[in-house]
Amino acid sequence: MAESETPRYALRPVVVAADLAGLHGPAEGTVTLPQQLCWSKHTPEFDLSDEDQALELYETVFDSARSAEDLAGYVNGRLLAQLWPELDIAPRVRRAWEAAHPLLALAPAA
Repeated sequence: MAESETPRYALRPVVVAADLAGLHGPAEGTVTLPQQLCWSKHTPEFDLSDEDQALELYETVFDSARSAEDLAGYVNGRLLAQLWPELDIAPRVRRAWEAAHPLLALAPAA
């Protein structure tokens, strides 16, 4: 794909948290995302006790986050480390996060 054909979404900067400990989002319960983070799903609610829903929540946040605050409020550092190997995120996002947080790259696949 030529540079002029690069999808616009690929030009957005990847938002990466400076510190996983600063990601203090919930690790359990139900999370309701605001419309700016979850505009394409029928319901913005995710049950963190269901691994598939937890993965979908994190994939949605990683795709839609525009600031560190978006991440900090909805992503939990400990839960992220558990889910990391299974997250279906863009390769450029995965590379950016693993460059900033090398321990994520070492997480064993489930």
